[in-house]
Amino acid sequence: MKANDTIELAARNLRESVLRNSLTTVGIAVGVASLVAMLSLGIGLQQLANRRLARSGLFNTVIVSSRDNQAFGGPRQRRTAQDDKPSPPLDDNAREKIAKIPHVLEVYPDMRFMAEVSAGAKPQFVQVSSLPPSAKDREAFENLHGKFFSAPDAAEAILQDEFAKTLSDKPDSLIGQELSIRYAERAGTAERSAPGDTGGGNAVDELVASGFSVTRRTKTLRIVGVTEHDPEAGMRVGRAAVFVPLPLAEGLNVMLGSDLREMVRSSYRGRVYMALTARVDDPSRVQPIEDEIKKLNFSTFSLLDAAQSLRRFFTILDLFLGIFGSLALAVALLGIVNTLIMAILERRREIGIMKAVGAADSDIRRLFFAEAGVMGLMGGIVGVLFGWAIGRAINGGTNIYLRSQQMPSETFWAVPWWLVVGAITFSIVVSLISGMYPASRAAKLDPVQALRYE
Repeated sequence: MKANDTIELAARNLRESVLRNSLTTVGIAVGVASLVAMLSLGIGLQQLANRRLARSGLFNTVIVSSRDNQAFGGPRQRRTAQDDKPSPPLDDNAREKIAKIPHVLEVYPDMRFMAEVSAGAKPQFVQVSSLPPSAKDREAFENLHGKFFSAPDAAEAILQDEFAKTLSDKPDSLIGQELSIRYAERAGTAERSAPGDTGGGNAVDELVASGFSVTRRTKTLRIVGVTEHDPEAGMRVGRAAVFVPLPLAEGLNVMLGSDLREMVRSSYRGRVYMALTARVDDPSRVQPIEDEIKKLNFSTFSLLDAAQSLRRFFTILDLFLGIFGSLALAVALLGIVNTLIMAILERRREIGIMKAVGAADSDIRRLFFAEAGVMGLMGGIVGVLFGWAIGRAINGGTNIYLRSQQMPSETFWAVPWWLVVGAITFSIVVSLISGMYPASRAAKLDPVQALRYE
């Protein structure tokens, strides 16, 4: 029997029992729809997590620190087995070496320091952190109240929301006001102080400790914004209350905790950082760059491991969602078996005639396979459309709820092309598998007994 004849005969048989075959196809469609809806939810959540990590600006960064940094509150380290050679100072020379590694966009230091901060109220001792100009594109500043720094070295500050609430019941009212910070400056650098500093006379307090001195100075900044999120969340120990531009912090020449450590330990008088941050052009290159940095005898940390764990989690989630979504499809496949067996009983005489005129067992088998495949194809197409509609409805309803709670809308549902193709193919394959028993049973019918069947 030719393929065209098989398809034509299968289509005719399906049209003769429209209601029964339609109900079976709808059952397949419901099973495919549940499978697509479940998997599209898992895929959408994974894409949402990846987007959030990418927008955070932390997904493509590597934190570099000295091996003995952790004892002084540095970031968590991923140590490797290396020789006992001590780590070199994490200074500007190390910064330049790391910046020369291919695919590293920028390297900037972790400049955090404790300062006495006041804004027309009682002074508070809080942590001040510096931010590079590239931090403007981070997710933490998407809903910034106010604006980002107007220039890389602008005498401006952004307050963390919780700290701003300690200064005023209405944090946004602080925008535009002046903020005074009193900090420790490295000794012997008073002539390089930035404009706006106060020094000399009663304003300068000389402190002597371990053979070196620091100078306390005051800097006046203008508050330009209030952020609800921490732009360094998950990558730094402690939480800063005030953020200033990185070039401004470097110009202030503040005394860092790492400077004090190096001076006490080795009498080193150069600028030493607690950590450096290397920003990479592509997250896929984070691991190779970590390996290159480790060759310089430094320790590294990145969110790569956390992202890998996240991918494993979503893989397991997709597996379970696929299993639960396939349960409805399994029930629908039983309907295919029932439909085709009923068709055998109804068409025994027809099958007998076909065999009597020369149809082989393989022709009968292909005929029933064709009928099962057509039901699987139609059910797969309708099921994908139904599953797509379910996902859109759930995503839209959830966003309505999020907006009612004053939260931004999100897209946590996705139906990629490979899921569409995979769902339809899977529907056809399992339909053909379900048709194996009825097709085999039809092919084994004795033509003599089939022709005698009433």
